[in-house]
Amino acid sequence: QVQLVESGGGLVQPGGSLRLSCVASGSTFANDNMGWYRQAPGKQRELVARITNGGSINYADSVKGRFTISRDNPKNTLYLQMNSLEADDTAVYYCNREARVVSPRLRFPEVWGQGILVTVSS
Repeated sequence: QVQLVESGGGLVQPGGSLRLSCVASGSTFANDNMGWYRQAPGKQRELVARITNGGSINYADSVKGRFTISRDNPKNTLYLQMNSLEADDTAVYYCNREARVVSPRLRFPEVWGQGILVTVSS
């Protein structure tokens, strides 16, 4: 069974940096499209960044130029480098593996990590 475990969150001052990591176990990580989502208090969960199995990347407009998503396939690890953090970046951040259909008999479900809190405050 696939498990995603996030780490690297915490409290940081405005303008600071953090790097989130997500280790995937029991998965076909190199073949998976992966993403980072976040959910702030009272708001819906939103996509922050996504990286495909081929390395294509897209970002939410609010984080472009500040956040960088990357992956290390041999280590089964997804990263999110967050720079120039702002108070509005405060949220629980979730690692996500997208569902994938290889054939009618071979389907991989969507998987979420447990989430990790990032707090940006002085």
